[in-house]
Amino acid sequence: MELSFFPQEMAKVEGLWNLFLPAVSGLGQVDYALIAEETGKCFFAPEVFNCHAPDTGNMEVLHMYGSEDQKKQWLEPLLEGKISSCFCMTEPDVASSDATNMECSIQRDGDRYIINGKKWWSSGAGNPNCKFAIVMAKDKNSSASRYKQHSMIIVPMDTPGVKLIRPLSVFGYFDYFHGGHFEVHFDNVQVPVSHLILGEGRGFEIAQGRLGPGRIHHCMRSIGAAEMALQILCERSAQRMTFGKKLYRHEVVAHWIAECRIAIEQARLLTLKAASCIDTMGNRAARKEVSMIKVAAPRAVLKVIDCAIQVCGGAGFSEDFPLAQMFAYIRTLRVADGPDEVHLSTIAKLELLDQAKLLTAHL
Repeated sequence: MELSFFPQEMAKVEGLWNLFLPAVSGLGQVDYALIAEETGKCFFAPEVFNCHAPDTGNMEVLHMYGSEDQKKQWLEPLLEGKISSCFCMTEPDVASSDATNMECSIQRDGDRYIINGKKWWSSGAGNPNCKFAIVMAKDKNSSASRYKQHSMIIVPMDTPGVKLIRPLSVFGYFDYFHGGHFEVHFDNVQVPVSHLILGEGRGFEIAQGRLGPGRIHHCMRSIGAAEMALQILCERSAQRMTFGKKLYRHEVVAHWIAECRIAIEQARLLTLKAASCIDTMGNRAARKEVSMIKVAAPRAVLKVIDCAIQVCGGAGFSEDFPLAQMFAYIRTLRVADGPDEVHLSTIAKLELLDQAKLLTAHL
């Protein structure tokens, strides 16, 4: 047995496999959120338990919306850890924070769909074990409403016309351990009609079902990273001296430690509340709480990591500590999970609706 796969085999034997999927693990989002925090303390830990993005999101999509044939061909191998996948949604030529801007097209031609367009930030696409992508594309000839013109479809990576153009770095990091982030082009790519997920024009419906739990996972993993950063901060402040005393004896550093602990606890509790809302009320009813934690968690964690870097000095920017890579990864969440500004608008809209309901009730 290859050493690189040994931890995964151990996880399977111990029943610590696919913990993110309630139908398989029996765990709710609150239960899994606590596990995700622990795996967030190590960059490669989620993969050991087959709980790493983007495979988790793709497995959720196929589990909830895939046909029986799609589940057998693509979901089962993913659940077994035999293959990996990627998700192609963001595009280089448009502002992808508004997904209706999407230009990648999908057109039906008899018993096949033809896909043309460019995608980028397709995480894991460079993994040699990546066997398929879930691609979101737009039917430009559709007269339906702007949120019912998009579809999601399974595209095998070896389909003619699928081209990996280049790997993309995040502040200089290429994240090769999971296959990297790639720009992918689709040039007259043809796939069978049976590869369409759920139906034509159902892309946004699928996306909303996919995004809730997955974003909770990101948030809780980021809190695990914050715990590691705070640990490094405290250790360094106890080891180094400036101006005749240990760093933690400087009031400003002591205050950073206190503020970081407060920020972590606040973010954790808000994340657990969002997870509880998903468990008890479903993804749609938890939209406000999910949007709140998408904003709050990365902001809080970045503050902790920044304080740790400051205390470590020049070493904090180096590869001697994981802080620089942590910062690069967490900073992406303020865009990759949807920009903060979109989430804030969503929160405000939902809050105003809630307040209007309260006012009506009082009247």
